[in-house]
Amino acid sequence: MKMLKKSIIIILVALLHISTGFAQEKKNVKKLSDDERMEWWRDAKFGMFIHWGAYSIIGGERDTKIAGGGAEWAMDKLDYTIEDYEKYPEMFNPQLFDADAWVTMAKNAGMKYIVITSKHHEGFALWDSKVSDYDVMDTSPFKRDIIKELSEACKKQGIIFCVYYSIVDWHHPQAQGNLYPNYNIAQHDDPSVVNPKFPKYFKNYMKPQVKELLTNYGDIGVVWFDGDWISDYTTEMGKELYDFIREIQPNTIVNNRVDKGRMGMEGMDADGDFAGDFGTPEQEIPDTGIASDWEACMTMNGSWGYKPSDNKWKSSEDLIQKLVDIVSKGGNFLLNIGPDGFGRFPAESIRRLNAMGEWTKKNGESVYGASASPYEKPKWGRYTQKGNVIYAHVFDWPKSGTLKLHKDIKVKKATLLTAPNTELKTLGTSREVLVEVPILAPDNTVSVIKIELAK
Repeated sequence: MKMLKKSIIIILVALLHISTGFAQEKKNVKKLSDDERMEWWRDAKFGMFIHWGAYSIIGGERDTKIAGGGAEWAMDKLDYTIEDYEKYPEMFNPQLFDADAWVTMAKNAGMKYIVITSKHHEGFALWDSKVSDYDVMDTSPFKRDIIKELSEACKKQGIIFCVYYSIVDWHHPQAQGNLYPNYNIAQHDDPSVVNPKFPKYFKNYMKPQVKELLTNYGDIGVVWFDGDWISDYTTEMGKELYDFIREIQPNTIVNNRVDKGRMGMEGMDADGDFAGDFGTPEQEIPDTGIASDWEACMTMNGSWGYKPSDNKWKSSEDLIQKLVDIVSKGGNFLLNIGPDGFGRFPAESIRRLNAMGEWTKKNGESVYGASASPYEKPKWGRYTQKGNVIYAHVFDWPKSGTLKLHKDIKVKKATLLTAPNTELKTLGTSREVLVEVPILAPDNTVSVIKIELAK
């Protein structure tokens, strides 16, 4: 009995020590200024979005019906009841999932951070949640904490790990729509449908789950919210949640969908005091630059989740040009992958990642850490800037052998980015600056000319 008491005391002391140490570690975190906190993200420019969940088994099809839009909305678009849908998390067993391989593919593509759907609208969580048993450890046969494995793989390879979390939850009884006996998923999109129990879901389920993600998986680069459109979620909740996150991890970044301010797919906030650190244009790129921080999220085909019937893939050339276009306007590019139910990236996605990696390996200097162009966009491509250097990204290589630059560009030296020892001849006129370039483009996708500016 004496030995047992002693053992219990030792365990309690150890637990107290761990708890105190954790609290001390959090207390000692240096709180960065907003500019310092945003610095890595502003420099990164290019990230991977991963939409993955039980919907990846369904692939956007039910019997002869194909879901319109994204396959990640299968529960809604294919009219599943909660009971019918629950069989998919119970089947979720992606034995081919390899966190290290996923992160390697992102890194080789030139991506600097990863955002994974820890819980999408379906309500199924990809981590070991103690708040719920509707998760990968308790419901599925997989029994592996996906968020843990991916966060550790990111840390090993120097990629910033970030999480997406859906405010919408089609499974939880206190979330919008579930109050009704004859539950129709489509009600979640009806502003007249409310659930008076939603504040309890927010307080007792949503916030504790977000806390788990922020306390159990190391530093989280970005918390990326979605589902802010539902009637029951308020701007007061958004501000409360933003402050809650920053208390736990003071230096993390939170997108503007934590609040209610964004103007639809345009993704930027309306005038007013809204929480969030950056705007989120979805499937579109603003025509001009935006003064505040923003990130365009986009799919490779037409679906965020795995959808084998969707063969409308954007070309590698188009995706590379979109990356350049976004950076030239001061934004980040979050490009989506929808793995299948086995844990594999579609072959079409892998080919495009490889092509982007080949381009960023040679031309990354013109993208990472670059800022928006100070000049209007030229007909032949885009400009980016880094310090005293302008990068001319040429989409349409001039057949004449002469590239026309903006007249205000004062050239000290111009070279091909991939051939730095070969200086190009330039001539300034009152209307433009002329640069002699090779007849053949150095890169069939986007060729980059590096222009050092005269002081």
